[in-house]
Amino acid sequence: MRRLWIRGVKVEAAILLVAAVVSVSAAAYGESCTTQSAMTETDRNALASAARGMAEKVLADDAAGLQAITISEYAQNFSAIQGAVANTSSKVKGATLVVEQVYLLDASDLKPGPDGKPSNGQFLCTLNHSIAEADFSIPSLPAGKYGFAIVEARGTATPWRLSFLMQQGPKGWQMAGFYPRAMTAAGHDGLWYWTEARRMAKSKEQWSSWLYYQQAEALLNPVSLIQSTHLEKLHNELAAAAPPALSSGISVDTPLVVKGADGTEYRFVGLGVDDSLAKEKIDVIARLKVDALGDAVAARKRNTDAMSALVGAYPELRKSFHGVWMLSEVAGQNPYATELAMNEIH
Repeated sequence: MRRLWIRGVKVEAAILLVAAVVSVSAAAYGESCTTQSAMTETDRNALASAARGMAEKVLADDAAGLQAITISEYAQNFSAIQGAVANTSSKVKGATLVVEQVYLLDASDLKPGPDGKPSNGQFLCTLNHSIAEADFSIPSLPAGKYGFAIVEARGTATPWRLSFLMQQGPKGWQMAGFYPRAMTAAGHDGLWYWTEARRMAKSKEQWSSWLYYQQAEALLNPVSLIQSTHLEKLHNELAAAAPPALSSGISVDTPLVVKGADGTEYRFVGLGVDDSLAKEKIDVIARLKVDALGDAVAARKRNTDAMSALVGAYPELRKSFHGVWMLSEVAGQNPYATELAMNEIH
């Protein structure tokens, strides 16, 4: 059974305007969902046309045009979206747009909660008249009709997915969320990283495997809001691949403590992947908890020393990654970032 759900999170490089949460549920919801295969031609064409029009404005870096078709509550504060549009436009210039998926979510009869505030809208979708399902749960949702669409920007060096949450208003479908995401990293797609992660797991390269699983999930997930049975399986493999040192996770409360050659302890509160440099391999990105940043010279030395400690503790990382991004973090301040290629880390 394939399941799809949306979860309420803030997305880096994506603007979430109407908070969306995805959860799995076996119950039938009062709100209705219609998939593209079950829609009337009129509804399907209207949703696809609206999504394509929004994607075309992103392609043309037409933030003003996109703002004009954004729900009023969020059109008034558009600067963050404008930045996301500009960044995405530069990545998808010259692409061919293909509307991949559309969903119609009808919450016209959704009643407010006991406190008078909007209720959570929950939708169970049956895909292609089969037992497969797609469940959407959107918190604090005003009554109305909504749509969700995924548009692929193809034909460029790096294909992208441009996903939109839409709300139907007096002027037709309006944008209520924009989620751009690359479909490849360092020249490879998500399935390639998934295959490599499995291979690494069999070869006992636990750290590299765990990080490659993260990259696979990021690429195969159209947006950070979406999950599916396919991705749930990947996530389960990712969790199973976690090295013993991360059995309790990695966070501010449960940091990964690594000692340098001189005995200095470095407390890592985050460990992931980064493909912003578009090298032949992706980078490791590590977040380092520090008490104070200090001056630039001291901060850079601490970052490079922390890199050396991390790679020294887990040397397999040298083979599978281009380099390391180190972010020293202090509450309330911008992090201090340093990036080095593996051959520069001693």
